[in-house]
Amino acid sequence: MQWQDVLADKSLQNLPYKIELNEKGNIEMSPASVLHSLLQGQLTAILQSQSNGAAFTELAIQTTMGVRVPDVAWGSKDYILKHKKELYASSAPEICVEIISPSNTTQEMFDKTQLFIEAGAQEVWLVTESGNISIYNKNGQTESSQFDINVETIELNI
Repeated sequence: MQWQDVLADKSLQNLPYKIELNEKGNIEMSPASVLHSLLQGQLTAILQSQSNGAAFTELAIQTTMGVRVPDVAWGSKDYILKHKKELYASSAPEICVEIISPSNTTQEMFDKTQLFIEAGAQEVWLVTESGNISIYNKNGQTESSQFDINVETIELNI
C-alpha cells in the first residue's frame, strides 16, 4: 500500500487511532487514550506558540522504514514552504514528538527516534504519560532543546 492509497480509502477515515505504513506497505495502527490526546493538545499549544513556524499533529513523514506519524511536530516557516503541497512530508520537520503509550516498547521508541532523525528532524522529544520529556538529537540524549523552548515536563491544565 502507498500513502495516497491510505488517504483515499474511505474505510480508514475517522478512525480513533493513528495509522502508519511500515516498510512493507502494511498499515500499523495505534489507539490513543484520553490522557494521550490531552498531552498531544498541550504540546501542540506549546509548539504553536513558537514564532518562526507552526505545530503539526499527525504529520505523515516518509522514513526509510515507511511513513511514520509523530504525535506532534514543529516546523519552521522554511520547512512549511518546502513541504506544504506534499501528500506526506518527504522529510521530517525540525522537532518530532512522540507520546509514549503503555503499549510502546523502549526499542520501538528508540527506532522511531532514529527514523525521524535520519529523515531530517533536529530533535525528537519522547514524552511520558506523566509529562516528563526526554530530548534526543543526532548525538543522543540532550539536556535541553536547541530551539529555546523551556519545557522539562508538561503539566495538564485541567
